[in-house]
Amino acid sequence: MRGFRRLLPVLVVVQLLVDFTPFMLKVSANNEGDALIALKRQLNDPNGFLNSWDDDLIDPCTWSHITCNADDKVIRIDLAHMGLSGSLVPELGELSSLQYLELFGNYISGSVPPELGRLRDLASLGLNRNALSGNIPAALGTLMNLKFLRLDHNDFTGEIPTELTLIPALLLVELSYNNLAGIAPKFASNVVTRYEGNPDLIH
Repeated sequence: MRGFRRLLPVLVVVQLLVDFTPFMLKVSANNEGDALIALKRQLNDPNGFLNSWDDDLIDPCTWSHITCNADDKVIRIDLAHMGLSGSLVPELGELSSLQYLELFGNYISGSVPPELGRLRDLASLGLNRNALSGNIPAALGTLMNLKFLRLDHNDFTGEIPTELTLIPALLLVELSYNNLAGIAPKFASNVVTRYEGNPDLIH
């Protein structure tokens, strides 16, 4: 009996974990859903590609153009060539497991939120062929797993952040056809860089 009493607190903790784990998973999924709904509200979607993004559904893994991993964390957003306009939102930085953000070939305008620098698992950032403007955020230089950075065919201005050269995984930096200026920083020899179409950029 005395041994059972000693085990009782442990059993209580185990039961609490069993009871609350589904709740914690739902809260996590809901946070990611909230971030995606924030994006949807800032985008114009004339073709209804985002109709399945329903803020009454807790789990965004059931939505179209969203891929999740085995832990029900969003790892991929595929919204290329969908006729979307509007702007990006800082809430995208809440998608902590995101690996692929593919929004190329739309009409998205405004700036790139520096909060994207919080996406530490991001491997591919495809924002090319939009109408984005402003500076390229230096915060993108914290994306240590980033392999492919595609920002070409936009209206970015200012200098290329030297922080980008510190990303060890980089394979491609595509910045052509913007309005970038200054001197292009030097990347590792294995990194493919494309700068054409920036008349004020020295490279």
